Amino acid sequence: MAPLPEQFTAQFLLPACGLPQAWQESPAWRVLDTGFGDGSAFFATWQTWIEDARRPHLLHYVAITSAAPGCDALLHTLSNRPALARHAASLRQQWFGLLPGFHRLTLDQGSVLLTLCIGPLQTMLREQQFLADAVYLPVPAEHSPATRWDPWCIKALARLCRRGTAVATWPVAPSALRTQLTQAGFLLLEWVPGALSSGVVNTEVQDCPGLGGHYQPQWEPGYSRHGWRTVPAPLSSCVVVGAGLAGATLASALARRGWQVTVLDGATRPAAGASGLPVGLLAPQASRDDNTRSRLSRAGVRQTLQLCRALLQRGQDWELSGVMELQFDGTPALPGHWPDAGRQWSGHGQMHDWAAVGQNHDGIRPAIWHAAGGWVKPARLVQACLATCGVRFAGGSNVFSIRSEDTLWTLLDKSGKVLARAPHVMLAAAGDSVRLLDAAASHSPAAEPAIHRLAAMGTVGGQVSWALQHAGDADLFPAFPVNGHGSFVSHVPMEGARAWFTGASYEPATGADIAAGHANNLGRLAQLLPLAASTLSVRFANRKVRDWRGIRCTTTDRLPAVGPLQDGPRPSLWVSTGMGSRGLTYAVLCAELLAARLGGEPLPVEASLYKLINATRRGLLRPA
Repeated sequence: MAPLPEQFTAQFLLPACGLPQAWQESPAWRVLDTGFGDGSAFFATWQTWIEDARRPHLLHYVAITSAAPGCDALLHTLSNRPALARHAASLRQQWFGLLPGFHRLTLDQGSVLLTLCIGPLQTMLREQQFLADAVYLPVPAEHSPATRWDPWCIKALARLCRRGTAVATWPVAPSALRTQLTQAGFLLLEWVPGALSSGVVNTEVQDCPGLGGHYQPQWEPGYSRHGWRTVPAPLSSCVVVGAGLAGATLASALARRGWQVTVLDGATRPAAGASGLPVGLLAPQASRDDNTRSRLSRAGVRQTLQLCRALLQRGQDWELSGVMELQFDGTPALPGHWPDAGRQWSGHGQMHDWAAVGQNHDGIRPAIWHAAGGWVKPARLVQACLATCGVRFAGGSNVFSIRSEDTLWTLLDKSGKVLARAPHVMLAAAGDSVRLLDAAASHSPAAEPAIHRLAAMGTVGGQVSWALQHAGDADLFPAFPVNGHGSFVSHVPMEGARAWFTGASYEPATGADIAAGHANNLGRLAQLLPLAASTLSVRFANRKVRDWRGIRCTTTDRLPAVGPLQDGPRPSLWVSTGMGSRGLTYAVLCAELLAARLGGEPLPVEASLYKLINATRRGLLRPA
């Protein structure tokens, strides 16, 4: 029998999983779709979710596919559902750069999260770290018959099911699939769909019984073998320490999920530390082998772009301008066989795009053009995140110690005054996180090994040189940011005019000289953009250049540290820190990762990537 048409998707899959009734008592619902196809099942589920007044606060839809459909094909499928038409522009903006791996798309003001997983079925199943509430097993082939119903795939699927997880597949499900599902612990029943929504019964569909059921193994599932499993914490209150990028984005991510979040910071205003940088670059990392850092950076950039679109004013607070990264000694470089999806992120620069950027002896300098890059004002992003409903900022609250009392954490200032109490504490205070973790260690022995590793974090100072642009500068400066050895960003709205920025230097966290920092920045600018450096050298000499200084917190492996610091299913002490000079790249991604672990949600990146930035990873060792 031929695959059923799109209009029957909701008629078969959703009722077999008990939807919409099954999700009406849940704060969140997690669907695993093992064959995304043209998106029909996703759109049917999304529309049902919208139309249900008793829907969950959050809909997670994890879809596996061997290759992503083209954007035009996806929007054509969407056009069959007028109730979703207003989301077409958001989907088009986010439907780019779909390389193999995970891609998190944020829809419907953050209430619908689509995680598109591109790759072999078994591999993508093994990269998941969540328990599904419902599983769709569409039969139309996306994967080869040899792997589609491989017993190991079914075993990997069962690993992602809790007792009671619903499962549904098409009426044409092969008998081999039925047998393997039954052996894996699924209780299956054949069923016949009812009438179409129009009230007209389709006899062809009625004559083809479907397959639905639940995960009800006769044995006790061995969940204890999976250390990543955390019991979803009930929505209540929590405290975030730190009002920089890491803390503010985390507070916003939790508040959007229904948490009441108090953000404590010793400064009277947010973004008083390194996140107060006037403007920062947002661009993915490129590497010849497309290594894990490159993949993590793309996931982070995608998340940051989505949040900027949702919260900030484009052209004033941020701009998707693209970023030109000049190559020195052949680095960085792109993979040799870089597909079209990769070039939507980063590709080779074109001469007409950057002829004014600088020259070598041939008149051309090799470069990489990051199309999915631009500039952001970090402080504006921090302020917008702290304005999320459910977030309360308490400035002038200098946390001195943290104590565990029964089921609550108590945070106190130096005089012993209680600043806040909550069942969960998230430390996002950059370098101060180590001190606070040491204060909490005696109250959480389970966290001591992770705290010991995080004690290896260090600090690095940095200085940015900047000034308002003069008349005529617009013709001399590139229309887009340039980086390589240092960076140069111009045409940024500041104080009613346009400004340029160059830096940032790397130097000791204390005792640095401002004049030396300016000289360092000008020297690197001369390598990056000789014409701009020549134009600005007089202004540097005449001290017509301003400075901004900040201190970055870095880990030993130069990757952030995020997640719970305690083993077990119910951790309560969490951290998001160590982002160095890439806070704009990593902060939003780390916020989503921590929120996912706290709520037992699907992760926005593969489990193998998350392990690289997990706060308890063994790469964070105290130096000898």
